[in-house]
Amino acid sequence: METITADVVVVGLGAFGSAALWRLAERGVDVVGIDRFDVGHDLGSSHGLTRLFRVACKEHPGLAPIARRSLELWTALGERYGETYVEQGGCLNVGAPGSSAVAGTVAAAEGAGVPLTHLDHDRFVAAYPQYAASDPTAVAALDPEGGICFPERNVRAHGRAAAEAGARIYPGTRVTEVELVDGGVRVVTPTVTFEAAQAVVAAGAWNGKLLPDLPLTPRRTPLYWFAPKADATESFDIADFPSFVYELPDGSGLWGHGSGDGFHIKIGLWEGAGMFHDTDPDELDRYIHPHRDIDMLAEAVAAAFPQIDPVPVKVIPCMITNSPDEQFLVGRPGGDPRLVVAGGDSGHGFKHAAGIGELLAQITVGETPYTAVDFMDPDRFRA
Repeated sequence: METITADVVVVGLGAFGSAALWRLAERGVDVVGIDRFDVGHDLGSSHGLTRLFRVACKEHPGLAPIARRSLELWTALGERYGETYVEQGGCLNVGAPGSSAVAGTVAAAEGAGVPLTHLDHDRFVAAYPQYAASDPTAVAALDPEGGICFPERNVRAHGRAAAEAGARIYPGTRVTEVELVDGGVRVVTPTVTFEAAQAVVAAGAWNGKLLPDLPLTPRRTPLYWFAPKADATESFDIADFPSFVYELPDGSGLWGHGSGDGFHIKIGLWEGAGMFHDTDPDELDRYIHPHRDIDMLAEAVAAAFPQIDPVPVKVIPCMITNSPDEQFLVGRPGGDPRLVVAGGDSGHGFKHAAGIGELLAQITVGETPYTAVDFMDPDRFRA
């Protein structure tokens, strides 16, 4: 079997892995990237045309500088290639004043120094009449730096930039094992073995198969697109119906954004809604089941946005990978100098991809990270 050597091997070239490959290659590191499919594929977690971009993230105030670093990197890359990787039309965080969508976002924004625009119910509904059916207690906190980003486009740009900087990329190459050996790592595939001093493992839903000690759970989570009803009087274009995170009175929630060039209205249920299920990524059910996959979301869309047709125009399967606290795992498990991991983003990771890639590169080469990473420590779940 052929053996290929490098300083660093990146396993998985989705959101985090492709960004890490790019940022390592830009530093002049001799780096190899491996993916079982192609760069920018639609068989894992980093696809679906668009993803929300938020800077004020209710999940943790420490995510704001990572989102901003992603924005900086994607803006510079977009100027290089003449493409747009983030559209900033704002992101609405909607719900009762004490809801996690509003109070959690406000607390995180205050902790991170992110300015928000606060709208009471009357101002909110006047500015965004699409929410006229919302509960009378609903208010909104607008993150003006929010918007959308583009997973396939961004990942392919990472790969292009990495290759131009000297990275060697091996698509269509399935990793079967990551072995920690004396002085480095051995990454095994059916056709070739890669040897390096370090590995960055960012294989998304497959992370747990390669590193079974990590507490990660892949889940099947379809993506959905909708259209306005034929008699709708309000605009659901993204300029008028921007990105949102919407906590409903019963504690469930929706997220999404309006339609734009090349994409329909996109709406999904919060992951805890009960309609998503643990999965083996090698056995993912890629069929769409009308009742199991659609009914609960259609009912929520009909109640929240009566002018949107609740029957989706498109549904595709996707996966997320949960950690126990729904926060990323980024760093060196057990402090091992041979291994860096990234994953467990629990569905809110893509907006941070470029910034996480920068952190992975910094950790790998021993630079001081540009922001605190302790809240993402992969060892925080160890007994």
